[in-house]
Amino acid sequence: MIRRLSRWAIALPVALALAGLSGCGSGGAGAPPAAGSFSGAGAKEVTVFAAASLTGTFTELGKVFETAHPGTTVKFNFGSSATLAQQITQGAPADVFAAASPATMKTVTDASLAAAPATFVRNKLQIAVPKDNPARVDALKDLTDPKVKVALCAEQVPCGAAAVKALGAAGLKVTPVTLEQDVKATLTKVELGEVDAALVYRTDVIAAGGKVRGIAFPEADQAINDYPIAALTRAPAGDLARQFVDLVLSQQGEDVLTKAGFEAA
Repeated sequence: MIRRLSRWAIALPVALALAGLSGCGSGGAGAPPAAGSFSGAGAKEVTVFAAASLTGTFTELGKVFETAHPGTTVKFNFGSSATLAQQITQGAPADVFAAASPATMKTVTDASLAAAPATFVRNKLQIAVPKDNPARVDALKDLTDPKVKVALCAEQVPCGAAAVKALGAAGLKVTPVTLEQDVKATLTKVELGEVDAALVYRTDVIAAGGKVRGIAFPEADQAINDYPIAALTRAPAGDLARQFVDLVLSQQGEDVLTKAGFEAA
């Protein structure tokens, strides 16, 4: 059964226990593992650190992976890509890293902890507003009105960097009332009615399921984020890590992701 990690330190005893276990052989790139292909004795675990915007899609793919690998558990740590990259470089036990930007993946590759990451999807921003849109926000320029309360992601995280780039492309300056550490927290401010608008990924607007409205804007095309994924070089479950990456890169993985609003790489 899929479990999430709220803190990477919780996973340390488990990861150390798994370090001596051997995984199964890796599957072919671009194709999902065949059902029943895993035959190792005892329970196995693969730990995936993934950007918060991947929560829904990766949870679904985790279930697919567990079905194809009986006895295997996929554990997720979802959060800000920048925070996850920092945790990995500080020694957090993880097998796979899926980031919301090449810059955050570079933190890990520069530390020689991942090699040859592959871009698997792209994502872009929308303006998220409450369903009744009380501030009557219709365009990016409306966010410059001091009466409009705006939430943004912090600049050091991918959704924040994208927001800075989009606003720069539009020649606009926005003063947010809050800066959040990941896109989910930013969107929550809209859902709770604490702000009038936020810049979040289109996929998060879709995942909100009608709790918010999404407003597209042309400058978003100039701030598209590529999402890279890589098996980590020190992965305790190296073979399983590579097979999970294979699933994400497969047509089945692409179908799950594009259905959620991501763009194919």
